[in-house]
Amino acid sequence: MRQERADRSELEVVEICAGAGGQSLGLHRAGFRHRLAVELDENARRTLLFNIARVSRRPGQSEDEALDEAEKVVRLGDVASPLVWDPAEFEDVDLLAGGVPCPPFSIAGKQLGANDERDLFAWAVELCGTVKPKALLLENVRGLSASRFSAYRQHVLDRLHHHGYIGEWRLLEARDFGVPQLRPRFVLVALKEDYAKHFHWPEPNPDSAPTVGEALKDLMGAAGWEGAQEWAKKANGVAPTIVGGSKKHGGADLGPTRAKQAWAELAVDAMGVADAPPAVGWTPVPPATGPKLTTEMVARIQGWSDPEEWEFTGRKTTRYRQIGNAFPPPVAEAVGRAIARAIRKEAPLRKLVEQTAAVHDPVYRLLAQSKRALTADQIVRKLAKAGTELDLAEVERRINHIGHDFSVEMVALKSGGSGYRLREFKAFIGQQGHARHEQFERNRTKIS
Repeated sequence: MRQERADRSELEVVEICAGAGGQSLGLHRAGFRHRLAVELDENARRTLLFNIARVSRRPGQSEDEALDEAEKVVRLGDVASPLVWDPAEFEDVDLLAGGVPCPPFSIAGKQLGANDERDLFAWAVELCGTVKPKALLLENVRGLSASRFSAYRQHVLDRLHHHGYIGEWRLLEARDFGVPQLRPRFVLVALKEDYAKHFHWPEPNPDSAPTVGEALKDLMGAAGWEGAQEWAKKANGVAPTIVGGSKKHGGADLGPTRAKQAWAELAVDAMGVADAPPAVGWTPVPPATGPKLTTEMVARIQGWSDPEEWEFTGRKTTRYRQIGNAFPPPVAEAVGRAIARAIRKEAPLRKLVEQTAAVHDPVYRLLAQSKRALTADQIVRKLAKAGTELDLAEVERRINHIGHDFSVEMVALKSGGSGYRLREFKAFIGQQGHARHEQFERNRTKIS
């Protein structure tokens, strides 16, 4: 049964794979109130529960009342399980949002895409057919923008069109939104056509981000370290991407070798995370060129400007992982405000992306539309006739990529040779008997 909102003037969001709340805080700042937030990790869920209760607390409402209300909103468990929530109960919510797991698309991983049990991107897109939100917001790693996933992206846009949405992808850099960190994120925004006409991506500001030294000087000197001012001058650039890691890996540190080298150039010891800022008289022990960061400092690097604005629960490594895996709040806020303006039709009308016939993968699109098997030569000729010039090697490379995420059948042709026919999408989109369920349960303790 559909839930009714208490205040019709508010915009409401259902957030899946909510993590510890980077996107949650950004959307709250943008004017969205949570109707539901679902998270798998217990530590992240506790962080989310405490903070959503705090930021959503109404005048005159006690802390206990706000916490009781938040308990109904923040749920723990596998977001794809019907035991955790029923999407049909949240029909017509303003926004469906989430930071679905990134390892299926991460360059640092195996890029298994649709074959990874953690892949929930396609499933989240299909939710639009049930929840029917006014808008959809999904964010992931830069890897999803690679040519390896061009057919996957094309399929997502086609499915959104089927459900009545106009979808667009955009690579956003956190440093363009005031975050002192590189952190590129690949973002999908889709809106029903009536609202899509009013959606404009937020304008980036490359000069908005402070340096690491400017961002952390006060926190670095909080315990009386005399060298904080001089250290801040050395930390005169933005940080490399914070890597939160997963439960499969050990304690907290600031990333792989290349990232550690970048941190060293900023006079930061990236071999771990400190319990406290450096004390009076502290000096680095070689080969370290500077102090380690605390989790509060890492949160500042991720875009939490005030350490007391959002409190993270759990031990140090758990807190670091929650922070490191988050979507920077200022980026989420910027995109959230753009979506809110579109939903309220406050932004000017614009030309829709579908009117420009954007195509991510012409080979996939041709195979998807063809009723018969096509040889690679036929694909080359048909694309050329349509104005897309691809040679035989490029077509075969793209078919190989398509085969990672879709079943591609080889068909013997009467005229001789073999043709390609596109079959089913391998990704999990909600099927009860999908291999995802067994793989997920087998690896559940390692998934974060």
